[in-house]
Amino acid sequence: MTPPDHDEARAIAERYARRNVGDRYHPLRPEIWQARQDRERAMISLLRRHARRPLAELDVLEVGCGHGDNLLELLRLGLDPARLVGNELLPERAAAARSRLPAATRMLEGDATQLPLSDAGFDIVYASTVFSSILDDAFQRRLAAAMWRWVRPGGAVLWYDFTLDNPRNTDVRAVPLSRLRALFPAGRIDARRVTLAPPIGRQVVRLHPAAWRLLNLLPVLRTHVLAWIAKPA
Repeated sequence: MTPPDHDEARAIAERYARRNVGDRYHPLRPEIWQARQDRERAMISLLRRHARRPLAELDVLEVGCGHGDNLLELLRLGLDPARLVGNELLPERAAAARSRLPAATRMLEGDATQLPLSDAGFDIVYASTVFSSILDDAFQRRLAAAMWRWVRPGGAVLWYDFTLDNPRNTDVRAVPLSRLRALFPAGRIDARRVTLAPPIGRQVVRLHPAAWRLLNLLPVLRTHVLAWIAKPA
């Protein structure tokens, strides 16, 4: 019998394979670079508030690192490339990340729930728009439990994902704060609502890029949550 983890991991790979987003997430698009800057500002705020040691001394794992964009962002913030580890399910994305990141940064390819990592090995375990791509509740719980094991006491899961469903995309589903709390019941959550709803952002930048910033001032129009989920020391 095929293990259930393998079934869901294969399904995730198949869902990604049939996506055709074109240049929708290209970093030169005004709604994309503004969303990235918005999230980075919020992340800096969380790190300044909660990180107990200098960033260069932190061990960080990103689950589902894609092409390595987030890891490159962390490097720019001052993290040590030798203390960064990326994990990616899809081989072509893992290869792209490997080609972009410093040689000192370790890449682990495959299903994150099967990674042979030691408990309490990281100060931060980061997941960005990962759980919204997992449609199986049990797989979500297993991945959350693994991530929590990997975090050291006093460390945290760093989380970014959307909280409202897109009815036109059945390959993903929202992860509201209630679900986040259920996945990490022992965590102390400091959450920030960020990111102007992408469909709105794509429309308003046609008028002027500054319109994105103006509408993003309204929390009700922000669809994502960036959260620091602290593990008690």
